[in-house]
Amino acid sequence: MTLSPDATDNAVTTAFAGLPALLDQTPSLVARGRLLDCDCLLGPMARPYHAAIRTGRIVELKPAPVLMRSWRFAYRATPQAWAAYWQAEPKPGWHDLLALTKRGEAVLEGDLYPFMTHLQYFKDLLALPRQHFAAAAS
Repeated sequence: MTLSPDATDNAVTTAFAGLPALLDQTPSLVARGRLLDCDCLLGPMARPYHAAIRTGRIVELKPAPVLMRSWRFAYRATPQAWAAYWQAEPKPGWHDLLALTKRGEAVLEGDLYPFMTHLQYFKDLLALPRQHFAAAAS
């Protein structure tokens, strides 16, 4: 089943809003990020979320822009890219965060140090909606 663009946008936004709860259900991932403290933008290009991550937990997730709030880096992708990335078995080129940037479907900007230092954490964090999103889209 293919979602319409508006349905895809809404489904991606909903998936990102649920990210803190999914992370709390994954203690091993929280433990992996125990040394991570940063503020960043994550999500769809047009409607990213400001995420405050402290010791591996998302302690605040608010739709951007948040007035007078800075961020270290931003990882944003098109809603269609997120929908493809969150498939149960993503196709080659749609399976990895860096592959999405190479395709031009995602943008990584700002201070890349926290993102690259904790790359596996962010890959696993942003893949958490995969099973729920794939089930909802089918």
